Amino acid sequence: MKVLSVIVPLAPAEPMPTRLLDSLRSKAIDWELILATTLNCRFPVAKDVIECQSLPGRGLQQNAAAARAKGQWLWFLHADSTLSPNAVQQVACFSRGAPSLGYADLRFAADGPALARLNAMGANLRSRLLGLPYGDQGLCLPAAWFRKLGGFREDLDRGEDLDLVVRAKAGGLQVRRMGLTITTSARRYRDRGWLRTTIQHQLNAIRLVRQARNGGQPP
Repeated sequence: MKVLSVIVPLAPAEPMPTRLLDSLRSKAIDWELILATTLNCRFPVAKDVIECQSLPGRGLQQNAAAARAKGQWLWFLHADSTLSPNAVQQVACFSRGAPSLGYADLRFAADGPALARLNAMGANLRSRLLGLPYGDQGLCLPAAWFRKLGGFREDLDRGEDLDLVVRAKAGGLQVRRMGLTITTSARRYRDRGWLRTTIQHQLNAIRLVRQARNGGQPP
């Protein structure tokens, strides 16, 4: 059994995350890399990359990849993420500690409005004070815990990451910083408008947290 399985879901029209894959290559840990793709959407992958196909849907794709994973820990990353130097080494160190749900500090790339920096600051503060990181912060947890929680909900169009975090906390899994930074795209703030997107994210987060605490039922 490997120590770590890195799982990266890809939407049907999403390009190969070459930059992310290059930053992941490390000998610091016995790990495997799984691309969670959709049916009839194959990618030319390297020999050391596993492709797992399923029906579309981020929760469904990640669950399919996790079922195939051989790692004792699962690290879920978004395809548009960029890792800080030595990120894999820091995750390797994190995985040697007590079972917990780890996350990275968030930074937005310069491909969106400057105000996105406030969103990153808010996400990092929320994660530290409330223990509620989002999926773009690179969630990492023991595979046994992931399976105990039943994996990601597959009926959610978005927010399956926050739902998992809330259920993990309710189940007694501690949420901790891993000591690395993930830079992710801010395109959605540029394309949909900063204020509109920020308000929509906050409303969705409140609804998802309440629903997760209510056993998956609407509050």
